Amino acid sequence: MPKSTQKKRKEFFSLLKHKYRLVFFNDNTLEEAWHLRITLMNVLSIAGTIFIILVGGSMALVMFTPMRHLVPGYPTDAMRMQIVTNALRLDSLEYENNRLDRYIHTINDIVSGREPEEAGAEIKGKIANYENINFARSEQDSLLRKHVEEEERFNVIMPSSSASSSSEDVFISKIHFFKPVEGMVSNKFNLNDHHFGIDIVAEPSAVVKTIYDGTVIMSVWTAETGNVIQIQHPANIISVYKHNAKLLKKQGERVKAGDAIAYVGNSGELTTGPHLHVEIWQNGTPVNPEDYIVF
Repeated sequence: MPKSTQKKRKEFFSLLKHKYRLVFFNDNTLEEAWHLRITLMNVLSIAGTIFIILVGGSMALVMFTPMRHLVPGYPTDAMRMQIVTNALRLDSLEYENNRLDRYIHTINDIVSGREPEEAGAEIKGKIANYENINFARSEQDSLLRKHVEEEERFNVIMPSSSASSSSEDVFISKIHFFKPVEGMVSNKFNLNDHHFGIDIVAEPSAVVKTIYDGTVIMSVWTAETGNVIQIQHPANIISVYKHNAKLLKKQGERVKAGDAIAYVGNSGELTTGPHLHVEIWQNGTPVNPEDYIVF
């Protein structure tokens, strides 16, 4: 049995080494045009080389060109981005979950009458750090304080509540109001004509400033007066600014005297051109702005 197997192997290798001739004849003259001597070993070698080249080229084409997206199961750019996003979300979720666990553990310690370990260590560390703080005033701090004090010298100071206020008109006369805008008064205060303020002609888009410290209680647009902003001041004083091109403050914001709150405009149906309409009210009664502001 082994001899027959060895014999078959010899016959197989001998067959591979047999030479064959591939001849091309001229069909008209029957002359030999070209021939090629080959063996089965050469055929197998050439076929294997071609197969390796085709497989390698196909793999390189798929790996290094956009054709890889055509392969089923290969992740696209959108899928890669989604994977990264999910990883970040998972990391954030894990972080928040750990924080929640520490919070619940701390609450449990507090309810049980125990001192939270993490909180105690954190507080002790902070106290230890505070012991080394130097509270001496530096040269830069002194210069900054002096600079701020120089700037605050000319700020408006609200009259003390302990001052005599038997007459509210006397109180309002002691307040230094800022001029809301640079311009010329074109229409004066007139109760008989129900004109409860004054009109100031100014350059379009000029900055409108608040006349005193206060809080914005209205910042809206109306059909008749356009963009309107209304500010509540101390001593029950209210200032109103109408026909603005744009409002810079929102309802609820705190403002200081001289802060920019709007731009001069020509908004609303009752306007006759770019100007600012200013009103000052105290205790629900309109007062003449020209009595307290020099225009």
